[in-house]
Amino acid sequence: MSINNKILIIDDEEDILRLIKTVLKKEGIENVITATTSQEGLEQFQNNNPDLVILDIMLPDGEGYDVCKQIRNISKVPILFLSAKTEEIDKILGFAIGGDDYITKPFSPKELAYRVKAHLRRTEYMKSEAVVERKLKAGPFELNEEKAELKKNGRVIELKPKELGLMKVFLQNKNKVISKEQLYDLVWGEDFFGMDNTVMVHIRRLREKIEEKPSHPQFLMTVKGLGYKLVIEEA
Repeated sequence: MSINNKILIIDDEEDILRLIKTVLKKEGIENVITATTSQEGLEQFQNNNPDLVILDIMLPDGEGYDVCKQIRNISKVPILFLSAKTEEIDKILGFAIGGDDYITKPFSPKELAYRVKAHLRRTEYMKSEAVVERKLKAGPFELNEEKAELKKNGRVIELKPKELGLMKVFLQNKNKVISKEQLYDLVWGEDFFGMDNTVMVHIRRLREKIEEKPSHPQFLMTVKGLGYKLVIEEA
């Protein structure tokens, strides 16, 4: 986590804004921007490009849910909902529209600060991993994430986004069995709930593009009852 991390708080309660700013400052985060309405919050977001947003749900000119949706259209920055709404449905909705955390009022300022720091650390880790893994190579395959391009023996293979996602997971876990549930979680970003057919269809399409004989695959193998694995012979 960098001391230069920029935090945007959108909440119409001045006391809460002051409290959060104070506790974040004690934890070494001094670059804090505040807004008290949805409109001001979106303007501050666009003008300052923060690293994390703390967002109240009930705002004078609308709901934080709508602000979250608009931010998600342009950014993957962590969003922490801070709300007096404690019903399970409110929390589920917050996560469903793209929130990363949900903290109910009244809250522990210290806990909030630690959650903020945890999300910032995770974001920085993911950024560093993305740099390291920009190109994934194994056997005849090379995946360039920046270009969203897969090559086999130097020849470009046209893949759709979900097929690229599957190939990335397999290259990161070569010679390891990966279950359908894990694939669905990693590529689709959703709970599995028995989506066998969806995974199977995409695996079949991927085989048709990367295998010489899709019905007798050399690389993308089915491990009966367990899942799939990308078989790469070690040099």
